[in-house]
Amino acid sequence: QVQLVESGGGLVQPGGSLRLSCVAPGIIFTYYDMGWYRQAAGKERELVAESTSGGRTNYGESVKGRFTISRDNEQNTVYLQMNSLKPDDTAVYYCYARYRLAGIDHWGKGTPVTVSS
Repeated sequence: QVQLVESGGGLVQPGGSLRLSCVAPGIIFTYYDMGWYRQAAGKERELVAESTSGGRTNYGESVKGRFTISRDNEQNTVYLQMNSLKPDDTAVYYCYARYRLAGIDHWGKGTPVTVSS
C-alpha cells in the first residue's frame, strides 16, 4: 500500500508562512494528479489546491492568492507554499495522489497546521 509522507506543518502566527512538503514514493509520479485537502475540527474535508498531471492548477476559493502548489517530478514531491496565514487556515493538511485513468487514490496521514497568536 502506498502512503504519502507529509511534513512542514507546525505553529505559526497570523500573517506568517509555512511550506508543506509531500513525498510520494513508489509511484509513477507523472501519471498522478497531486494535491492537498485540509480538515479543521468539526468541519468537512475541503480541497485546498491541486496540481494535475496535465499541468493545471486549481485552488480553493478561500486560499486563492495566498497559497501556491508546485511539484518536482524528479523527486516525487509536491509542495504547498502558504503565505498570509489566517487562524481559519488551522487544520490538518492531507496530501493526495490521484491516478484518474486507473481509479487509484493514495493519501498521507496529515500534518497539522495551527495559526494562532
